[in-house]
Amino acid sequence: MIMAERQVELYVYDLSQGLARQMSMSFLGIQIDAVYHTSIVIGGYEWYYGHGIQSSIPGKTHHGSPMEIVPLGTTSLPDEVVLEYIDSMRLEYTPESYDLFLHNCNNFTADLAMFLCGVGIPEKIKNLPQEVLNTPFGQMMRPALERQLRPITTAHPEPPRAAEAAKVKAIASVQELQDVIRSAPCTVVFFTSATCPPCRVVYPHFERLAADERGTFVKVDISIQRDIGEKYQISTTPTFITWSRGEKLDEWKGASPDELKQKVDLLMQVTYPAHPHMNLSIPTTLNQAYNASTHPVVFNKVPPLDKVVTKLGATADDSTVQSLVQFLRHRAAEGAVNAPVPNESKWATFLQNSFSTLPSSTLFPLVDLFRASLADPRVSGWFAEEKDNATIATMLRYATAEENVPYNLRLVTTQAVCNLFTSPLFASHLVSPPLLPLLITLITTFLLDTEHPHLRVAASSVAFLLASHVQKERSTKNKEVLPDEALVELAASFVEALKEETGSAEVIKALTLSLALVYYCVPEGSDLRDTLAALEAEKVLKEKSKVKTITVDKALCNEVTALVAV
Repeated sequence: MIMAERQVELYVYDLSQGLARQMSMSFLGIQIDAVYHTSIVIGGYEWYYGHGIQSSIPGKTHHGSPMEIVPLGTTSLPDEVVLEYIDSMRLEYTPESYDLFLHNCNNFTADLAMFLCGVGIPEKIKNLPQEVLNTPFGQMMRPALERQLRPITTAHPEPPRAAEAAKVKAIASVQELQDVIRSAPCTVVFFTSATCPPCRVVYPHFERLAADERGTFVKVDISIQRDIGEKYQISTTPTFITWSRGEKLDEWKGASPDELKQKVDLLMQVTYPAHPHMNLSIPTTLNQAYNASTHPVVFNKVPPLDKVVTKLGATADDSTVQSLVQFLRHRAAEGAVNAPVPNESKWATFLQNSFSTLPSSTLFPLVDLFRASLADPRVSGWFAEEKDNATIATMLRYATAEENVPYNLRLVTTQAVCNLFTSPLFASHLVSPPLLPLLITLITTFLLDTEHPHLRVAASSVAFLLASHVQKERSTKNKEVLPDEALVELAASFVEALKEETGSAEVIKALTLSLALVYYCVPEGSDLRDTLAALEAEKVLKEKSKVKTITVDKALCNEVTALVAV
């Protein structure tokens, strides 16, 4: 389903309340119209940076009413994608990293605007801090200005929280609610009304429970949706009803947070009964999988940029390449927070064209630059939402379909794929066309490259990151993100690569964990169990635990051997 286009707006505030326009020429020797604070408004919420990333009802922040509202364009990205991208930005836009002149609200809105609709914010706003610092008085007054304005810009009010509210569905009709109940594994409906004081007590508890993505949480205001209230015979509020697999499970009234939690816990137990794998004791496997997934491999080393420019020859003269080189240089020297993201749209077009026009000797340094830039979640996040994932698909298609692709180009391509996972937005694209078949080809082919151990290490890292996503969606949402035939093909490649691997303990560990993650709690009816039996996965893992030429984690191999036997 295609999301309708939504307006993206920039709210512009003047922190000086008019004083900058009146006094800037006298003090600074330059005329400035305002001390700008900006925020992005989309989908009924205003997002801004101060005490970390914050949100509010538009126009209701402690900054008052905006002096100007600038239309930036439109976006068709759904709320969950927008929220995931904003969450990924929190690593760089922390309360501690705020700097009035170098890393402020306007840097945040510029990055978010580029992601949402491919444009920046007005140059007069973005460049103002540097213009002030370029004046002698601005340099002298910088500490005083920081002390005076920082409490305003980084105030920590308690506005409505968009992230929690967005996880609760608002329903507009009886038919829409029935569709949700029929399609969702389990549903909790909170019937409320605007004149119900007890409902306000349980609101925050209901929204916190909605963080469990295995269920669908719905709020219905029967003073507005009277037809829904009549359909389900709701006479008092708050009333709650739960459904499991389309069947009504429970109904109760009252605003007890404890009762609400108990009923929701029961709903989850009924909807998601324990899998036989849950009875196995595999602590080493689960701990190592968790540690590796929370500290994923990122190939973030920046290549020697002067040497890269030399290798590129005339290609380095292109302004698009120069902007990416400058971004990486700036990021390496001063950190990600101070490195403005280049124009990704221009870079995407340039790189796509390069695969059909440039020789592989020039493509290698270009893709290596791209690989390094993808270590920044702002960049990987933009490419996650690029239309049809055209740039990544072109890169993967070249590396896996072209004949005689040099080893170094295949290696940096595989490392670039690992770096895509720095954005939480990308995994969902990698498990669906057009990227999934290309990714499977990359993994299954590169894992069996006997001549290049570094390529096998990178491919096994991709395999693990993909398997981690499969397991995360399965365990937290009861959702299978890969078709069974893709699971079978991947697991078969893991077993085959394990069988052949004799030189790298790192590859053996990554593949053993990957196999465990794609198989652990696999749904009944999957062909994966029979496939692993046919491939003699138990025997392969037992043999790997006995390898003496390299140090293999025997406890891990033994646990996964027991797992694949169930």
